[in-house]
Amino acid sequence: QVREELKFITAQVKVIRYIQSVYGCRNCEKNEINVPIVTAAAPKAIIPKSLASPSAIAYVMSQKYVEAMPLYRQEKHFERLGINLSRTAFSNWVIKGGEMLEPIYNRMHELLLERDILHADETPLQVLKEPGRAAQKKSYLWLYMSGRYGPPIICYEYQPGRGGEYPVRFLKGFAGRLHADGWHAYDDLKNVTLSGCWSHARRKFCDALAIVPEKHRDAPAFLANIAIAKIKRLYRIEDIFCNVTPERRLAARQRLSKPVVDAFKEWLDKESSSVLPRSLLGKAFTYCKNQWPKLIQFLDDGRLEIDNNRAERSIKPFVIGRKNWLFANTPSGAKTSAIIYSIVETAKENGLDPFGYLNFVFERIRAEGPVKA
Repeated sequence: QVREELKFITAQVKVIRYIQSVYGCRNCEKNEINVPIVTAAAPKAIIPKSLASPSAIAYVMSQKYVEAMPLYRQEKHFERLGINLSRTAFSNWVIKGGEMLEPIYNRMHELLLERDILHADETPLQVLKEPGRAAQKKSYLWLYMSGRYGPPIICYEYQPGRGGEYPVRFLKGFAGRLHADGWHAYDDLKNVTLSGCWSHARRKFCDALAIVPEKHRDAPAFLANIAIAKIKRLYRIEDIFCNVTPERRLAARQRLSKPVVDAFKEWLDKESSSVLPRSLLGKAFTYCKNQWPKLIQFLDDGRLEIDNNRAERSIKPFVIGRKNWLFANTPSGAKTSAIIYSIVETAKENGLDPFGYLNFVFERIRAEGPVKA
């Protein structure tokens, strides 16, 4: 008989003490001759005059940016492990470690711009000490990531606003297709074709349905229900051809999805005059009609997605973390967070353990010096 059970082995923290022997010639010193000093080899401190090790920095980073544990909670966690270190020390480790990771982030950015299909999204971020701005002002964390083909790359970027100049600057040199959710900031991009998000279109009809009294929500004649049903047909087709080649997916979309899309457009045009423009249902109709040239892009390229859910899934870890640590203190801290989120989320997308990858990188940096840009 075989029985299995899980045994949990708690984390341990150990202080590693490096003792270096230093040798000098006493006879040379006594006779005032140049004294040769020989010091035994020892690993360098990754952050001078601190207790930080590659594994300690990697652990603090992964706890905050992967497990969403704020530094003040990590401070208490380390106390229970027998180590008294302040959150200020952890913050310094994170900032210094982020500086070491920046060349990797910059290289990821360069490789991202070489792709021809990207996704983009953005979400609010509060930064308390931005020069010339009140603490209550919204800043934003922007996300740019590669499509489904090729090794995944995810780059976050902190910016103080949500204007079009930010994606224009970050995506300078990029030419191709960009999945986005309809925010007008992406409209200023040159040599870029925007691909719309059917998930956002469906969501707006769901919002309109949510305010209808519950006893009437399932009425088949209700326009929101009809729209949602038509969009669901598109998603069922996508589910069937999710894992086929782009060529087969394109053929399926032309054969099966295009008639559904054409019928949906005909229905939109017919029914739009019967809804109030400022109602939630009217706004759902307006969104679809305004976004229509972008919503139909997926029909012409089998490599494109029907929505921007890849970006939304990748920005969710930051949103979860934000609920715990609430804000960034300074722009420098916000930039560091963007760099570290980029590294750990890209590691996750490539099937790597974020802590193990960070530890590997910091061990290499300690052994070989800073990463060259």
